[in-house]
Amino acid sequence: MASQPTLKQLRYLCAVAQSLHFGKAAKACFVTQSTLSAGINELEQALGATLLERSNKQVLLTDIGQKIVARSQLILSDIEALKEDAVRAKTPLSNTVRIGIIPTIAPFILPRVLPGLHQDFPKLQLLIREDLSENLASLLLQGELDVLLLALPYPVKNTTHYHLFNDPFVLAYPSGHPLGSIKQLKTRDLKDQDILLLENGHCLRDHALEACKLKSSQLSLTFEATSLHTIIPMVANGVGVSMLPKMAVEQGILSSTANISTKEFSEKGVWRKIGLLWRAKSPRDNEYRLLGEYFKKTSSVE
Repeated sequence: MASQPTLKQLRYLCAVAQSLHFGKAAKACFVTQSTLSAGINELEQALGATLLERSNKQVLLTDIGQKIVARSQLILSDIEALKEDAVRAKTPLSNTVRIGIIPTIAPFILPRVLPGLHQDFPKLQLLIREDLSENLASLLLQGELDVLLLALPYPVKNTTHYHLFNDPFVLAYPSGHPLGSIKQLKTRDLKDQDILLLENGHCLRDHALEACKLKSSQLSLTFEATSLHTIIPMVANGVGVSMLPKMAVEQGILSSTANISTKEFSEKGVWRKIGLLWRAKSPRDNEYRLLGEYFKKTSSVE
């Protein structure tokens, strides 16, 4: 069985191709000229082809030698990339992370987190996918995403979750609404109110109902919005009241809208839990926990 070319032989060949001089190539490879020459001879024997034209005055590449050099350079480049990937794997958050984020979190948390994240982890490449929880969970299990940022709990088998912080709900109501005069607002005060929520499929709807101890059947309005930005003008025009995430309010979702006031609830537990979710037994578990610590440190709204 013929011997296989080695990486060392390919490096010798590329060094000769660079300088077209055996002495200079040997020096660049930190070997003797005889060692380099023997290595290239072995490469030619392994390939069954003459790669170099040798004379006392010059060294030239043959046609097949030029092709082998070009391919060798690609191989050596790939090997270096492989080594770099292995080194980066030992350095947390220095590779690509594919993260899925729900629409009621992404625009309000990413502006706070991304600038510092890129500064502290310059080699991290964060690929972001925004979608509903159900779709993101499917992509996670298919291996299309690495980690999710969403509201917990969300039922996905064989996953690890990491709680970041609680995001309180605040009541948004048109200015002058009777709820505005209540000093200690409680969830029971929402009874018989026209509450505007997102449509089914948005976990924000489910978490808002759960936090307020309400069921969909108790809502007097059948209107269901596709985004928070649809709900806000409805509230401003007196159609009803709504439950908004505090993170959205703090990021200015109401800044360009007049005639809306907000009020926090006086009781505890009127919030949604924000966290990360990833596949159980992932080899990058420690990385995702480090990412979670960073999100927790820079984006808490409590």
